[in-house]
Amino acid sequence: QVQLVESGGGLVQAGGSLRLSCAASGSIDRINVMGWYRQAPGKQRELVATISSGHYTNYANSVKGRFTISRDNAKNAQSLQMNSLKPEDTAVYFCNYFEPLTGKNYWGQGTRVTVSS
Repeated sequence: QVQLVESGGGLVQAGGSLRLSCAASGSIDRINVMGWYRQAPGKQRELVATISSGHYTNYANSVKGRFTISRDNAKNAQSLQMNSLKPEDTAVYFCNYFEPLTGKNYWGQGTRVTVSS
């Protein structure tokens, strides 16, 4: 089992910045992918960004150039720096942990991000 604890999020004006963090604990495999997904009201959950244990990153087109994902393998933690936030970034953001070799997949409880116009 893997437990994910998220922090950050909140209310910010358009153009502002927020930082989300997620710490993983439990049975951590050295080969894993951590990331963030978001779900806006009435919409499906969508990918925001992922980062592998080898620090390979992947971003949704809608956040490229504005968001930066990073991780600290020694702490089993990752962060998402969100800049130039837009109202359409408003959603509940979920931390995700995935092991490509075993298929294990875990989610955090979600943290709300609200961007006012």
